Amino acid sequence: MLFTESWGTLMRLDPKLAMLSGTMTLAVILTASGTLAADAPVGGTLLSPIEPLSPAYRSMTGDELFAKLAERNRARDSQLRQYSALRTYRVSNDKGKLYAQEVVRVDYQAPDHKGFRTISEEGSGMVRDMVLKRLIESESETSSGRAHHDSAIKPANYEFNLVGEQEVGPYHCLVAEAIPKRRDKYLFEGKVWIDAQDYAIVRIEGQPAKSLSFWITRADFVRQYQRIGEFWLPAEDNTEVHIRLYGKKILTIDHRDYAVNCSSGAATESRADNESNVTQLSGRGAGESCVNSASKEGKADSE
Repeated sequence: MLFTESWGTLMRLDPKLAMLSGTMTLAVILTASGTLAADAPVGGTLLSPIEPLSPAYRSMTGDELFAKLAERNRARDSQLRQYSALRTYRVSNDKGKLYAQEVVRVDYQAPDHKGFRTISEEGSGMVRDMVLKRLIESESETSSGRAHHDSAIKPANYEFNLVGEQEVGPYHCLVAEAIPKRRDKYLFEGKVWIDAQDYAIVRIEGQPAKSLSFWITRADFVRQYQRIGEFWLPAEDNTEVHIRLYGKKILTIDHRDYAVNCSSGAATESRADNESNVTQLSGRGAGESCVNSASKEGKADSE
């Protein structure tokens, strides 16, 4: 949910770098979901089948679902002042060969500032510069309004068609087909899983609504979220891009060690708390709280 590049320039560099524009375009799509959730393995098969809608939801329309989603998102956004997290970006192939990796600390300040600091990096410098660093730069530009694509998950861009209910990890979800209203490479077609209690997006999976390039024969993505206190923040992204003549390339982004609505001192403390693999909610004065996430390997739900 973030990025744009010149196809011609990239293709003159190397057809393999078609992955850059494809991945960045998919990132624009993903960012559109905002701070909205899941614990099933990213890109993995959901264990439970999609069940028919129960009587409580059979009469719900796509517009009504959008209205509930927007209302809850506005309430959550009004309370989200700050967060920091650790991200690990990886580019690999389908045989597990790692091309590049970058570990980054991201700091968000409401309403629209994101700062990024590289913690460590390895692998191909070209891939880091042409793919990972441009992804990060584009996200910073998009969050600040310097770059804009109308890719938000909203009624102007999509229709929702409720198809059933499904369990995603511990969350009971409504499942909706997301049908784009125009063929646009910054929109997607696929499915959205929405928590039936919080009306927060738990999982998104799909493909771009329009072909990304001659070089990209197929592109698929899955984004999942985790609940941190009352907020739903990204947990993991998995993007698979099939490049003509060069096979499948995979971008994964792992989001962990969140500290939400903390002062700088509390955020430092929360990162230390994360090492204990316990999700905590600690008071920080009147009307203020600092929420810490556990590492993803040992998350506990604070509900």
